[in-house]
Amino acid sequence: MDQINRQGLVLLGCGKMGSAMLEGWLSRGLALDAAWVIDPQPSPWVQGLAARGLHLNDTMPPEPAVVLIAVKPQMMAAALPVLTPLGRGRTLFVTVAAGTTIAAYEAALGPGTRLVRAMPNTPAAVGRGITAIVGNAAATPQDMDLAQELLSAVGQVVRLDGEHQMDAVTAVSGSGPAYVFHLIEALAAAGVAEGLPADLAMQLARATVTGAGELAHRAPESAAELRINVTSPGGTTAAALGVLMDAETGFPAVLKRAVRAAADRGRELGK
Repeated sequence: MDQINRQGLVLLGCGKMGSAMLEGWLSRGLALDAAWVIDPQPSPWVQGLAARGLHLNDTMPPEPAVVLIAVKPQMMAAALPVLTPLGRGRTLFVTVAAGTTIAAYEAALGPGTRLVRAMPNTPAAVGRGITAIVGNAAATPQDMDLAQELLSAVGQVVRLDGEHQMDAVTAVSGSGPAYVFHLIEALAAAGVAEGLPADLAMQLARATVTGAGELAHRAPESAAELRINVTSPGGTTAAALGVLMDAETGFPAVLKRAVRAAADRGRELGK
């Protein structure tokens, strides 16, 4: 954080994702007076930080070390012109905004601007996210390292071979939490159909999914091995998996279609 504390960091957009990252950076040594937050509706937490030295909606420093873009896609057209004066300089731009391509940023900020595009997911809000990153041609290895350091404050970071993989990442991990939340809904509804009270079915479903996720996170075994370990031949789990693993109607086919639909939509939005 030494370089950032000397030159400053600008966070454009401080909603749930931006706040989670800011909290992580502060815990890792980011000085309050080295942080600029630009947000039209700052949370009480951010306002409290401003009272202690954080720059809130102030004039940005002339050449910050990093500008991190965390605005919603529909706000991007208004946000980018604000950043144009910082393009083509020593500032590294890192964006976690969905849908906007590297080419679009380069068109707004100017050729030669160093940029890292990132796709985090919502578990970043509890420090358990995973973020995929890819740099443009101007981004140096040091830029990639710095982006990874910043984004690791909210979870794991992986590097892509190229921007062409971003739509698939969005479809798997970016949108993936919603698939898991719907699994909880569907599992609880299935429990109700078998005679459980709705509140008990939801409690069982939530605890089962979150507990299994934590086990998958901690265990050295693969997901397939974990599945096999809890499946007795001819038992109740095997009966259920016979339905869920059906090649045409089960999870594999449904999730393949779902991920393809999300990836296709991402490609459309990026045009």
